[in-house]
Amino acid sequence: MSRPLLFSIVESPSHPDFSPLYRKLGIEEVRLASQRKAISELRRRPPDLVVAEFFYGYGNNYAGVNISNLDVFLASLQKYAPAARVIVLVAKTERAHVDKLAALFPLHGVLQLPVRPQQLEALLT
Repeated sequence: MSRPLLFSIVESPSHPDFSPLYRKLGIEEVRLASQRKAISELRRRPPDLVVAEFFYGYGNNYAGVNISNLDVFLASLQKYAPAARVIVLVAKTERAHVDKLAALFPLHGVLQLPVRPQQLEALLT
């Protein structure tokens, strides 16, 4: 049986390093530095799990159409890995905006930063 594949999309220094937790749980981690790289990898190897930070699109780095940095990736995920479980990490100041994203895409969990390994482990197992 193969190990579950997890995409860890690390776009900022505030994203915690949970690599030891993933190893402990027998999860194969692929660390990706951008949504673009994550979409490219998604086409090659669909993940079972995704852990990514949420950044709200306040005015418009995201062209006014998207809610956040995750919209395009999550739309692609529905095509290539619809059963993947998505866990979103979010700053307290942006927590209220995640509900807009959750209305469009299924989210397995939302964790407010700072996140303790035990919190994430509960969602991964």
